Amino acid sequence: MLKKLIPLVLVFLTSLSFAQKKPLNHTVYDNWETIGTKQLSNNGLWAGYSINKQAGDAVLHLNNLMANSKLNIARGTTLNFSADSKYAVFAIKPLFTDIRDAKIKKKKPEELTKDTLGIANLNTLEVAKIPRVKSFKIPEESSIFIAYLLEKPIDTAKKNKVADTKGKAEGTDLIVKNLITGIERTFKYVTDYNFNKNGKQLVFSCSGSKKDKSAPMGVFLYNTEKNSLKTLVAGKGNFNGFTFNDDGEYLAFLGERSPEKKEIKDFSIYYHSPTLDTAQVLVDNDIPGIPTKWAVSGDGKLNFSKDGYKLYFGIAPVKTPKDTTLVDFENAKLDIWGYKDDYLQPMQLKNLEKDLKKSYLSSIEIFSSNPKVTALTDEKLPDAFQVNEGNADFVLAYTDYGNRVQMQWTVNPIRDYYLVNTKTGVRKKIIENLSGYAMPSPAGKYIIYFDKNASTWFTYNVETTKVTRLNSGTDVKFVEEDHDMPDAPSAYGIAAWTADDKAVLIYDRYDIWEFTPDGKNPAENITNGFGRQNKITFRYEKTDPESRFLDKKQVIWLKAFNNITKESGWYKKNINNNSNPELVIMEKMSYSNLVKAKDAERYIFDKANYVNSPNAFVSVDIKTQIQLSHTNPQQKDYNWGTAELVKWTTPKGFNAEGIIYKPEDFDPNKKYPMIAYFYEKLSDGLYNYQPPAPTPSRLNIPYFVSNGYLVFAPNISYEEGYPGRSAEEYINSGVESLKKNAWVDGTKIGIQGQSWGGYQVAHLITRTNMYAAAWSGAPVVNMTSAYGGMRWESGMNRQFQYEKTQSRIGATLWEKPELYIENSPLFKLPNVNTPVVIMANDADGAVPWYQGIEMFTGLRRLGKPVWLLNYNNEAHNLMLRQNRKDIQIREQQFFDHYLKGAKAPVWMVNGIPATEKGKTWGFELTDEKP
Repeated sequence: MLKKLIPLVLVFLTSLSFAQKKPLNHTVYDNWETIGTKQLSNNGLWAGYSINKQAGDAVLHLNNLMANSKLNIARGTTLNFSADSKYAVFAIKPLFTDIRDAKIKKKKPEELTKDTLGIANLNTLEVAKIPRVKSFKIPEESSIFIAYLLEKPIDTAKKNKVADTKGKAEGTDLIVKNLITGIERTFKYVTDYNFNKNGKQLVFSCSGSKKDKSAPMGVFLYNTEKNSLKTLVAGKGNFNGFTFNDDGEYLAFLGERSPEKKEIKDFSIYYHSPTLDTAQVLVDNDIPGIPTKWAVSGDGKLNFSKDGYKLYFGIAPVKTPKDTTLVDFENAKLDIWGYKDDYLQPMQLKNLEKDLKKSYLSSIEIFSSNPKVTALTDEKLPDAFQVNEGNADFVLAYTDYGNRVQMQWTVNPIRDYYLVNTKTGVRKKIIENLSGYAMPSPAGKYIIYFDKNASTWFTYNVETTKVTRLNSGTDVKFVEEDHDMPDAPSAYGIAAWTADDKAVLIYDRYDIWEFTPDGKNPAENITNGFGRQNKITFRYEKTDPESRFLDKKQVIWLKAFNNITKESGWYKKNINNNSNPELVIMEKMSYSNLVKAKDAERYIFDKANYVNSPNAFVSVDIKTQIQLSHTNPQQKDYNWGTAELVKWTTPKGFNAEGIIYKPEDFDPNKKYPMIAYFYEKLSDGLYNYQPPAPTPSRLNIPYFVSNGYLVFAPNISYEEGYPGRSAEEYINSGVESLKKNAWVDGTKIGIQGQSWGGYQVAHLITRTNMYAAAWSGAPVVNMTSAYGGMRWESGMNRQFQYEKTQSRIGATLWEKPELYIENSPLFKLPNVNTPVVIMANDADGAVPWYQGIEMFTGLRRLGKPVWLLNYNNEAHNLMLRQNRKDIQIREQQFFDHYLKGAKAPVWMVNGIPATEKGKTWGFELTDEKP
């Protein structure tokens, strides 16, 4: 009898535990945690990671992995370990409540609480804190010194007001601290600063002060070893962009000493070496080689070649100063759109600030007896790659000039590529009209490029000019096999190169192949076809960010994803043999990338799945893992959920799959309402953790699951020209398949989608009445008008979307108008019987918000139940947290009413009159019907 009672008791206890768990509510979001930055000290003994809240104060955790000692830093961020692993340096943010209060009181930026600098001694565990720090830097290869720049001091005579420094921005105190001795040195009125790699040299600029005439002005070089100071430039000026060469001996920077009121400043490039007493002007606007009416750009970046012989910098056309004689109100303000313009006016205006600061790569040989500038790019050839860390005597420049107009409908730029000699500026065209991309090999012996139209990888031998087709003689595709858009498929990409450009490793869908760039040896599958045989996708995990090549004897990490089971994990592979990759671990988890200690075989990462919150782990072999964090312990108190893979066959015989999310307390003897949420393909995220959060407008899956809903996320594959029918084929059949289960209430099914998903929602409710409620975020309902519309966020015309990409029509409006009409829900709105909410925001930069208006006014004219939410000045996806929280409540109330029979809120019954806007939000429930 006792044996018979035990199972009953277990069932009772299990049911009791579920009953004690509460459903998620909208108050839980702010404190829900995620793993932020992860880092290891160089010696691998210390792990640093942050736990962030959605809205609240983060905590930085420092764990000694050998001694089990810990430091927890409230609000710590921007972690840096010293090179010798003896110190941890970080910023400490103000309290979240202080920032909130300051916003409420509308304090000025200078009145806000500022960051604090934290310096932790990892031997003693003592933490020094320095308040009001603007920035800090530690040398890359030294651990003796730290430099930090303070905020402006508080004027205590003016009740904690910041000291008045009107006029040109004055610098503040720069503190250079010896971490070993504690000795500090202060430099006044510093505006910019930088260490060289070994920390022996610190350069900084000083603005001087109008109140302190004796304050130093200019550029100074501080020798930290000798505690000596050298003046590089004396006097007033604006100096920045301090850049040392790799050895830390040579220094270059930008500077201008123009009159303060001059609008267009005259920048020069200064140079200093140990043999010079002061910095010398290396490049000014009179040096040979700078084109007429061009000048050194103050917005360009400086960098030395790795060998230190060349300096790269930016030049730009001399800007035209403003005409101060023009009377503003007497001149027209307009944009003129011309059909010959390279870019549409909205794109020009969107990129205006960036274009005004655009600079063009140039170079100079520093030790030349006849110094001159070589202009490597210009307005018609605007971009370039430096080659072999800048050491090569050429750059790879590229341009889409002459092919820009068509990008509005092809979306893919068509480019020409040139080798440009860094000594002479002579250009040699090597690739013409490429739809795809090209890049130099690490050592600069080859240019490798992918031709999208040919689905092929090629190499160009720089020395011999020979072009070699790499992926010939194999039936394996190196482009997206499941591509279903009207454009040519993209490549899976390059993994790495081996030493001295001997071989390049290229991905197919599953495996990694080795090609010799000269084509002399046949391609070799270094993962031995194991990926394709087992439907596992392997991708090289680069754990040394400074490495340029793979050693042929090297054992590499491969991140693995099983396309059938959706499990993730890690394999190891010696790339010098033909054996199968060695399994380390595969599990029902999703993994982050690995972060390796620089000088030790130890890794830090995080992993999670739908049930287990993300946590940080460390390991020396990835197989044996030590858990560091325990995020979201409160989750155990809530009715959570499960995620399962489901499969079915569509009416046309296609194999389909998706995810079904069930409540943790799921009872197969009950009937549940269900919401189908979709976009394109979502099933690969089976083991992704989804925190309860106010989303940008996607379905808040954990919230609805916790509150007694099933959520179904089907995959969709598309037939060109028929995206609407494709959505029907997969979504409706998936729902019908699930309805065969007694636990699905087939009369209480809703659908929800945002953007492309919103379009599919709008389409489905014109084709079927099987859904009891629908939520359509930022939908396109009229492809005929949307085709010529704008994506204001980028300034792009929307034609490409229909001809080449997501909307998948595959033709212009004039070539196949019938497809635009068939796939436009607007023309079939009389068929709609499903209540629907539309979100269409007036600052949507992707979908014209009048698309939502067309849908709303059409359904309103037809007497259909419809609501439109316009979040004022909001984007395509909601950005403001208060709006994200608002839409969660409205979405819950809407679906609860139609799928659970709950009371309707006031906003659905009576709306919110403009006169009550900002006073009431209409969340109150009422007995009235919508």
